[in-house]
Amino acid sequence: MKAKGKVFKYGDNVDTDVIIPARYLNTSNHKELASHCMEDLDKEFINKVRVGDIIVANKNFGCGSSREHAPIAIKATGVSCVIASTFARIFYRNSINIGLPILECDEVAKKIESGNEIEVDFSNGIIKNLTKNEEYKSEAFPEFMQEIINSNGLIGYIKKQKK
Repeated sequence: MKAKGKVFKYGDNVDTDVIIPARYLNTSNHKELASHCMEDLDKEFINKVRVGDIIVANKNFGCGSSREHAPIAIKATGVSCVIASTFARIFYRNSINIGLPILECDEVAKKIESGNEIEVDFSNGIIKNLTKNEEYKSEAFPEFMQEIINSNGLIGYIKKQKK
């Protein structure tokens, strides 16, 4: 499984309240959530993001409340992957559970800039910065996590197992 897209870069401690502000939590409609994704941090994000693009951030991405709406909103924008130095534990779990690939890679967080185009190979953890012609290594997803993500999340994975 691979992802390729333009980078949207953010700093430390991007919390779930800026990923999807609480004032929009009265809906579970994924497209509606996507339309407000990152708006309190980056007003232009939703107008510029394209299917396949990638969010890169520094440490503690997804901190704050444990709302599952945050990774849902990101995924519904078409973002193919989030890479950060570290993730909040519950955000990490929620992302895998809904089928949003996320990787921890401090080197990527430090070296990749907004607007760079990158390619991510989840099976071996290789991240290529196509803009700068550089390559970085992250830990690859274990096979069962790749299956969960490829099944569009934990529910899809469980449904496949029951067949």
